[in-house]
Amino acid sequence: MTNLPKPIRENLHFLCAEIDGQLGQLEAFFAEPTVATARRIMDRAGYAHNLKTRIHAACVRRLAATGKDNRAHLTLRSLEFIATDLQRLANLARQSLRHVERIESFETLVPARYPAIVQRVRQGVARIEEAFFKNDSERAIGIGQLQDKIETDYRKLFRIYTREMRNPDVLPADIANSLLVASEFQRMGESLKSISEAVISANIGQAVNFERYFALQSLMSDMEGNGGDLKVETIAETRSGSSISAIRHGKTQAVAAVFKDGEKSKVKEERQGVKSWHSIYPGLAPKILSYRKRDQSAALLIEHLPGLTFEHIVLSESDTLCETALACLAATLKDIWKQTRTSEPAELGSMQQLAKRLGSVRRVHPEFKDTRIRFAGEVLPSFDALIAEAAAREAKVPAPFSVYIHGDFNVDNIIFDPGEKRIHFIDLHRSRYMDYVQDVSVFMVSNYRLQVLDLETRQRIMNVSQSFFKSARAFARKQGDETFEYRLALGLARSFASSTRFIFDKSHARRMWLRARYLIEQAVACPPGGEAGFRLQMKEIFVD
Repeated sequence: MTNLPKPIRENLHFLCAEIDGQLGQLEAFFAEPTVATARRIMDRAGYAHNLKTRIHAACVRRLAATGKDNRAHLTLRSLEFIATDLQRLANLARQSLRHVERIESFETLVPARYPAIVQRVRQGVARIEEAFFKNDSERAIGIGQLQDKIETDYRKLFRIYTREMRNPDVLPADIANSLLVASEFQRMGESLKSISEAVISANIGQAVNFERYFALQSLMSDMEGNGGDLKVETIAETRSGSSISAIRHGKTQAVAAVFKDGEKSKVKEERQGVKSWHSIYPGLAPKILSYRKRDQSAALLIEHLPGLTFEHIVLSESDTLCETALACLAATLKDIWKQTRTSEPAELGSMQQLAKRLGSVRRVHPEFKDTRIRFAGEVLPSFDALIAEAAAREAKVPAPFSVYIHGDFNVDNIIFDPGEKRIHFIDLHRSRYMDYVQDVSVFMVSNYRLQVLDLETRQRIMNVSQSFFKSARAFARKQGDETFEYRLALGLARSFASSTRFIFDKSHARRMWLRARYLIEQAVACPPGGEAGFRLQMKEIFVD
């Protein structure tokens, strides 16, 4: 545990004591309701708020002085969360009293049931300091588990109140306010769980929720045979909500494995994708060391693959290494495509994909709203109208064959091992048989959207995209895929436009949006039946 200043420790102690005191008054109120008891609780709002504010201010000052010590940052941030949720308990207690005040018949509330619930909350508050300052994760888990008991208490009260709705002698308003009182206590349980997660995060040096902690503990127990202390550090968080962490040996700092968790369906897809690649093209995907599921979440322990991401290579490594990695990637893809080719035609459906993502794009960039454009006295079709027209054209031009694709072929999902000169793929939950143009277009645009502005790097990005395009086009011609460039134009348009939802820079996003429109206009302008003769002006598209 970070060596916290004495004022922070003292203020947390005072805040826990203050909240326990207010909860004690609340417990007494339900046992014997009096105006005086209620007033004592209502009048203490300012003190809890001041203590929380002092803790926050002290943590902010401490954060500014900790440099880049991630463990210290996490401890201080966890302490802020704990203080916030402690004050929230006091707020919920006062809010419950406001609902009680509106109940005409106090017996409708069944007040005898509430002291036991308040005692559960007090038990949680009493465990916080020891769990936090003594790194006692078992005690922290106990705090979180109180939520389940409070939730059970809430459901019993809910059934009582809803049953009383059929009683003509009970005022509907009393039932409504009783339900609101019970709801405030349900939220107290949620606050205890949040406090539990904050304490656990501080103790293990890794931001976790309850489900993630149990999955992490379970999977790390599978690695006990490796010996030595194991430490966890976050290395990425995906847009789908999954978290990715490196598990390192405490002494050597070598990465022993990669831990990935998230929504059960997503993790299950990842696991299935890895298994599929092992059967289809062995050696490309990492090995799954262990798998656990709990409720609606799941986690994987994955083999750590040596090497560098393609993103890192493009942005930070030498031209020679970049060229070597690109050549290895092109050769690997051609081999995969040849080995997995089936005669089943594949519809890319890029315009349908784009249409579904327009809402997300426009929430980030409302300036891309669908309006008609006037230029030189002419009214140009709206973006949405172009997509609809292009979708109809695209449906008539399927790929002549299918191959097994990555499905999310961004530059940070490709790893190159310079020592072995081998390519590896990660993040495989979208892998399937499909038009290979999907991967080609995603890779090219994921290079372009890298947010670097210096001319030398932008030139390298353009060269990578041009070389990759030429390699994919050469494969298409050898396979007799005559409409490759036409489908690629629409695939690139989809990737350019949909990727703007990840780009905050307005000028960069606008350049991508305009490229998408240009490509769709070119595809629509191509005479029906002439798709095999369509040619992409790749230099114009990728130059800045």
